[in-house]
Amino acid sequence: MPNFSCAQLTSRAVRDRNFRKTVLTAYGQRCSITGLRLINGGGRAEVEAVHIRPVEPNGPDIVSNGIALSGTAHWMFDRGLVGLSDDLDILVSRQANGQDAVRSMINSTGRLLGTSRVTEFQIKSAQFE
Repeated sequence: MPNFSCAQLTSRAVRDRNFRKTVLTAYGQRCSITGLRLINGGGRAEVEAVHIRPVEPNGPDIVSNGIALSGTAHWMFDRGLVGLSDDLDILVSRQANGQDAVRSMINSTGRLLGTSRVTEFQIKSAQFE
């Protein structure tokens, strides 16, 4: 088991909160794959700040390495059922069961939404390196 100090855990929690706030603001609290913007009864957005390239294997913990996704879209993204092309089109894996169901969840443009706030260059340079 890793030996973490209290300071490491605290700074990670602060960093995670800051990453979430910055990414959700950049994407207007909207899922960039589905286009849904759901706000719960407490006023909190039901969307998650997701790293395009994981932080653990040297992915940067910065907004240009983040997108806002709903819980289901995040699950699909992490498992490789959906991904992004170099042009930010949303791709559906051939390995996905129920490809039509997955496609029905994707916004009508078929492209990642909200990239006007986070430039396409930043996202492209952050993913899959």
